[in-house]
Amino acid sequence: MKNLRDFTHEDLLAVISELGERPYRAEQIFRWVFQRRATSIDQMTDISKAFRERLKEEYAITGNTVLEVKRSVDGTRKFLSELADSSRIESVLIAEGDRLTLCVSSQAGCAMGCKFCMTGMSGFTRNLTLAELSGQVISAFELLEGTEHITNIVLMGMGEPLANYDNVLKFIGVLTSNMGFNFSHNKVTLSTAGLVPAIKRFGQEGNANLAVSLNATTDEVRDKIMPVNRKYPIEELMAELRRYPLKSRKYITIEYVLIAGLNDTDDDARRLSRLLRSIPCKVNLIPFNSFPGSSFASPSPERVERFHYIIKQAGYTVIVRLSKGAEIQAACGQLRGAYEG
Repeated sequence: MKNLRDFTHEDLLAVISELGERPYRAEQIFRWVFQRRATSIDQMTDISKAFRERLKEEYAITGNTVLEVKRSVDGTRKFLSELADSSRIESVLIAEGDRLTLCVSSQAGCAMGCKFCMTGMSGFTRNLTLAELSGQVISAFELLEGTEHITNIVLMGMGEPLANYDNVLKFIGVLTSNMGFNFSHNKVTLSTAGLVPAIKRFGQEGNANLAVSLNATTDEVRDKIMPVNRKYPIEELMAELRRYPLKSRKYITIEYVLIAGLNDTDDDARRLSRLLRSIPCKVNLIPFNSFPGSSFASPSPERVERFHYIIKQAGYTVIVRLSKGAEIQAACGQLRGAYEG
């Protein structure tokens, strides 16, 4: 059976044409699958029973299975989902003031091998399909309480989104379609470790905000903690970001995980300020969130404050993103590792 959650509106137009139905049927099905979050073809009550029966011969609607949900005292909720092949992925709902952000995984595992990330240390399984990407959003909707609503979507969970380019681009299309989940493209952000050719392509084809996980100011350090830097070193990455097409008053988010004694010195802060010159950007500083087996440590609050001060004095908008949900293993890969261990 083919899963209707794997079909874009354009895909459904082709399906409907093959079945000899009128094009408006594609919009009806698309709305039922994503906007109304149907779990069965039988729920599509504005479609004739005869046509529903024809659809059911080849198609179905299947979703991810949520195995476990953990809630933090700060409101963070992390859920572990199992896919059809028994792969497991994590997604996180993060509450901050009037914002409720869903952090979505793009791959089962990750091939980037970043040393400060538990997902990167656990290896790569495969890319997620459109159904598995959208299934995380649908599962998150089911976890909402009272008047809660998701305000932002970030592709910052397990995996490298630009390494699953085609499915992620389709997913962003579903997220921002007024027939789908109907999020503003201004509320969707994709985070990459720095796949330069894919960044260039995304700048031409994508319709979402871009965040780049930088985490070092020299190739020597970045090579050690982010193997992708050996293929796309800092200078090449910065050059691509300077060319990146941005609409007026838009910016790139630079993510920088602060690791004690490795990348958190005053010199690092000054180098970072110089590296980012002429790139419309804001900087998110993220104190390292320790996990079992890691040799890295979190910087002191004083060191974080000093780093923040130097970047801010250089004229950048800079925000310290404090770790959320530490007691529920909210860092990427931790819940899956604990469940499978």
